[in-house]
Amino acid sequence: MSLTIPDFSKLNILVIGDLMLDQYWFGPTSRISPEAPVPVVSVTKSEARAGGAANVAMNLVSLGAQTTCCGIVGRDATAKDLQGLLEVEGISTALIESKQHPTITKLRVLSRNQQLIRLDTEQVYSADDAAQVVAGADKLLSRADVVILSDYAKGTLSQIGDLIAACRAKNIPVLVDPKGTDFSRYKQASVMTPNLAEFAAVVGQPVDDADLVSKARALCNELELQSLVVTLGDRGMLVVDGNSGAEALLPARARQVFDVTGAGDTVIAALAAGIGAGLDAEAAAELANLAASLVVRKIGTATVTPAELNLALHEQGSGGLGILNATQAQAVACEIRTRGETLVMTNGCFDILHKGHVAYLQEAKSRGDRLLVAVNTDASVQRLKGEDRPINPLEDRMAVLAGLASVDWVVSFDSDTPEELISSILPDVLVKGGDYEPDAIAGGKAVLNNGGSVEVLRFHEGRSTSAIVDSIRKLTD
Repeated sequence: MSLTIPDFSKLNILVIGDLMLDQYWFGPTSRISPEAPVPVVSVTKSEARAGGAANVAMNLVSLGAQTTCCGIVGRDATAKDLQGLLEVEGISTALIESKQHPTITKLRVLSRNQQLIRLDTEQVYSADDAAQVVAGADKLLSRADVVILSDYAKGTLSQIGDLIAACRAKNIPVLVDPKGTDFSRYKQASVMTPNLAEFAAVVGQPVDDADLVSKARALCNELELQSLVVTLGDRGMLVVDGNSGAEALLPARARQVFDVTGAGDTVIAALAAGIGAGLDAEAAAELANLAASLVVRKIGTATVTPAELNLALHEQGSGGLGILNATQAQAVACEIRTRGETLVMTNGCFDILHKGHVAYLQEAKSRGDRLLVAVNTDASVQRLKGEDRPINPLEDRMAVLAGLASVDWVVSFDSDTPEELISSILPDVLVKGGDYEPDAIAGGKAVLNNGGSVEVLRFHEGRSTSAIVDSIRKLTD
């Protein structure tokens, strides 16, 4: 399947579920305690991160979606810490204070990238607390394009059936990350995302892939789900369509796994974002599969960005056309710099692609690790070349460029020059063909002032779009 990363910035996604504060203590260990046969960790660093349903919200905002997070917390300092972590990332919060129970906290002690112990502080929230979640959901649903119900069996979603019914009444897709063995609680959800262990605990251990698919179809029908996505760990995912019964086994993309903590949160966040952006269940699951492959390479509860997803698709050679908008191009450029790679950028109309263009782009790519090509829109070409140009519309020109081996990504600009776009992206190397002084090239000064370089490449003589157009016109006269 050819996959492209949608723009999630217009999506409003509501996350309701069990909120947690994940705390991490890091340090080296070089000896065993004389008091007991356990390692002694010398703590040198500590971190606090949003966990549980709050981590789902963090994953969504990292993907670019507008996100609201609703759940129960205690009347304690931990709740304020958690709220602060969410709000600093731009996540709206609708937190309900429990009078009796503390905010759920999980403390993990790690040494040499290995988790040694986890200490939990938690009590299951009461039915009264859960009722407040349902009561407060109605106003929140009015602004939601998609809803995620993240169940960790801590009591927040003890009345989950009412929430699913409220979503269905408003025709809002509702995705459930389940817990426990009573899956009947999730009946009529749009999508459910159990892992294999959770799935097997309910329907029995599958004996082979055929049995896995058969059991998944039966569960999908029994619960009246639109789709069922079973995460299979290092084997990938199974996606079953509740309407057609069609299934797809998606192989895992991860090559290296450091920590699976929070991977399920990433899966349901990416799945919901994909569905909200108009992808079908299989394509959204492919997106979630890719996101999971990236997050398990990180330590602890973590998130992924669209730029990381775009780079991963490019590296794996499984993406669709490498066409970005300006915002996506800026994010990709930032991610490339983070990786220590060199971004090369050039621009042009590229109306009728010819050998000279191909040679020029190959030479441009040789100046760094990645090549981004900025292309004039049709209106921009018309202003520059005349009313009878371009011959090929922007969509076609970008598709052809994106298909070249030398080109990583393509982005369009509507102004007469790409100066504003180049100044916002600030490539490491700006390349232009022709007879220019580097500081006279559009965007060149900004690149030079940022510590980058500007190079002028020679044109290949005898190769010209205008000449090709003139030849065609002579043949048709």
